[in-house]
Amino acid sequence: MSTAEELRDRYAALLRDIPRAGVYHMPHLPPGGQEDLIAAAESCAYVVFHVDLARARDKTDLLAAIGKDMAFPEWFGANWDALADCLADLGWRPAEGYLVLLEHCDPLRAHAENDMVAALQAFEEAADVWREQGVALWCLVDMQADGIAWLPGF
Repeated sequence: MSTAEELRDRYAALLRDIPRAGVYHMPHLPPGGQEDLIAAAESCAYVVFHVDLARARDKTDLLAAIGKDMAFPEWFGANWDALADCLADLGWRPAEGYLVLLEHCDPLRAHAENDMVAALQAFEEAADVWREQGVALWCLVDMQADGIAWLPGF
C-alpha cells in the first residue's frame, strides 16, 4: 500500500469517527494532502464543501460566502439564525456525512474576529446536532489563530 493510500485510509477512519466530529484546524498537509483528505471523505460518501473566505471582511461577506459555497437554499436569510438552521438541516444535500473546508480565514479574522468566532460556534453547534443523529459534520479551518483544536492524529 502506498503512503498516499495509507494516508487516505487514516483520514477515512478518522472521518468515520462520528463522536470526534466538529471544528478543527486544517492540518498541515503534505503536497497533495488536501486531495487525499477529500478522496477519503468521498470514499465515506460524505459531501465536501469548499468555502473560500479570502475576500470576506465582515459578517455580510462571511455569510454570503458560506451560503454560496455550500449552496444554501434561496430562503437562507444571511443571519446567524439562518446559518444555524441551514447547517443543522442540509436536507438539499443528503449524505452519510459532511466535510466543510473553511479556506483563507485569516483576513476575515483580522477584520471581524467576533464574526469568525460566531460562525465557528454555529459550525460546532451543527456538528453536535448531526452527531446526535449519527452523522458526522467536520469543519476544518484554514487559520493561524489559537483556540481551535488540531485535527486528532494529524
